[in-house]
Amino acid sequence: MNLVYQHPVSLWEQMQRDAEQVLNRVAQLKKAEAAESNWMPNVDIQEQADHYLVAADIPGVDPKQIDISVDKNVLTIKGERQAAKAEQETGFKRVERVLGQFQRRFTLPDNADADKISATGENGVLFVRIPKQEAVEPRKITVQ
Repeated sequence: MNLVYQHPVSLWEQMQRDAEQVLNRVAQLKKAEAAESNWMPNVDIQEQADHYLVAADIPGVDPKQIDISVDKNVLTIKGERQAAKAEQETGFKRVERVLGQFQRRFTLPDNADADKISATGENGVLFVRIPKQEAVEPRKITVQ
């Protein structure tokens, strides 16, 4: 067996490089998500005893036109806010509401039950209810 001496500074530099790579990857993912969206709805996430609740502000969007999916433990909410035909034909002096596609992604916690997720829309707010799975109790196995 050969012993290899590594100087502490080189280990520190390697940690810095690794951290930089992680931060760059996170930045790339955020840019990719932003590129797919014209705007991002504000979201509140609440944890209750038996479920999580995601509340997203989506005024002007029909809740039935929103696509909610789960893939590899990532919840994706996406849709589009479109201008009404009457709004397109009139001459606006000022436009502040953002139109177009939106998308939000969230990594689900380990105890989320992805098969039982439900969603409702009310007064311009989308509510996504994510039930928690029942905790698996450890058990002792006897050897016979």
